[in-house]
Amino acid sequence: MAFSSPMKNSNSRSSGFLCLLLLASSLALVDAARADNILTNPGFESDPGPSQNIVGWTRYGPNDYNETNSPARTGSNYFKVYQAFTGMVNSSGIYQDNISAPGVVFSANGWAYTLSTDKVAGQNAVWIEVTFRDAQMKILALYRSAVITTNTIATGKFPVNQWINLPVTNQYDPNTFAITNTTANLVAPAGTSFVRYQIVFQGDANNSNGSMYFDDLTLNRSQGAAMGNWNIVWSDEFNGAAIDTSIWAFDIGNGSGGWGNNELEYYTSSFQNAYVSGGLLNIVARQQSMGGRNYTSARMKTQGIFSKTYGRFEWRAKFPQGAGFWPALWMLGTNINSAGWPACGEIDVMENNGSSPTNVQGSIHSGSDATKVYTLPGSSVTNFHSYLLEWTPNAINWFVDGLLYESQTNWSSSLGAYPEPFDRPFFLIMNLAIGGNYLGNPSTNTINAGSAFPATMQVDYVRIYDQTSPLQISLTRSNSNVVLTWPTNIVCHLQAQTNINASGLTTNWFDLNTATSPYVTAPSSGVFYRLASP
Repeated sequence: MAFSSPMKNSNSRSSGFLCLLLLASSLALVDAARADNILTNPGFESDPGPSQNIVGWTRYGPNDYNETNSPARTGSNYFKVYQAFTGMVNSSGIYQDNISAPGVVFSANGWAYTLSTDKVAGQNAVWIEVTFRDAQMKILALYRSAVITTNTIATGKFPVNQWINLPVTNQYDPNTFAITNTTANLVAPAGTSFVRYQIVFQGDANNSNGSMYFDDLTLNRSQGAAMGNWNIVWSDEFNGAAIDTSIWAFDIGNGSGGWGNNELEYYTSSFQNAYVSGGLLNIVARQQSMGGRNYTSARMKTQGIFSKTYGRFEWRAKFPQGAGFWPALWMLGTNINSAGWPACGEIDVMENNGSSPTNVQGSIHSGSDATKVYTLPGSSVTNFHSYLLEWTPNAINWFVDGLLYESQTNWSSSLGAYPEPFDRPFFLIMNLAIGGNYLGNPSTNTINAGSAFPATMQVDYVRIYDQTSPLQISLTRSNSNVVLTWPTNIVCHLQAQTNINASGLTTNWFDLNTATSPYVTAPSSGVFYRLASP
């Protein structure tokens, strides 16, 4: 935002649950692995028509298409790619970037097909590739499937006119591109920010013919939570009976004529405009006269209370649709009163023009602005989505539902050389504005005709992650008692369970609300403990 009921996600991406069974003479550790395909639109079925958007994927090269019907492996759609015919070596394909972290383990594959009448020819080569990259896009680890060439087709290793599974199992040195290992486990190395799944059609300089089809692509996260060693160090889950005023303050009024944006609302701290209910924060815009304005709403901030430099900042939220609505989740430098705007820096994690409910925008403002609009795949801002910003010393990345769509690695500021001003503490802001420059300054009549009041912006949680030591329980003995300890810099709480069902699994966990680390207790047969975060 320029300055001029769903349930809580019980499976937090920050961690799983670590369980301890305390017995008088033994200790049992319980953990569980998970496997799920994290790719968006892996079978290309989210592109009706097709419209050639190839939803969820970024295209490169001129000749990549979403095709329909035969010979789709499943469903009705598949992806077709062939070379660029430029008279030089070239590449075409698609890729998708998903959030990851060091230590997370993946497996990957995809189904490929080439027609006997249009099979890969000449020196063309095709493969599936998985890379782990840091926040500045540098490749840290490289894995590929078998490479499809004229030779593999001629020798029958890759048959024509049938779908062939291509597992990604060959590990390469990312500097020399030499194969160093064969493994089904693709491990994110230290420094990993995201994982890229990519289809590559490398065309030769002889303009050789041949095309390749792909369908039913898979990138399974087989071990570890998506966030890996990123753990929640600050959060508001909005589970209380009221807004926590030890965390949040309110802007009041219209900010000397619309907060520098010609906004039309009057911000209040009234319960009518901001309240907590059912585990959700509700910010409500009303058609209500106050302070010479025709609308009221709320803008909440942590200014003067809490600020942070670097980390992963995540909101789960939904927003109203309408011609006058301008919801935003954003951050400002704490030195705004002394440096002014935009020198203090501004990071827009998410903002939306209510007239375009399928689009969200991420931006930075520092004197040299940068921005990108993202189209939600088959959805809109009226549904809950995760909006996450990864902010490191030299890069700022934007994710929606774990999918990376924007990266900024260069900017300038009147305060000094790069990376100013995005190397200082910032505070958080959430608001629902009415009208203003961002929306094209719609008139009151236009807003009233195109928007339904009251309109509500809902926030499920706000979470900030840092890379920390693991979230785990340690156990020691003290005389006849046992002592449980766990990290105090991670947002978590202790839970207990005494019942085991017929399958040997615990059920009906309950919070030990007063338990703090270290927690001293007597050994008891059949008692389980675990940490839950948040």
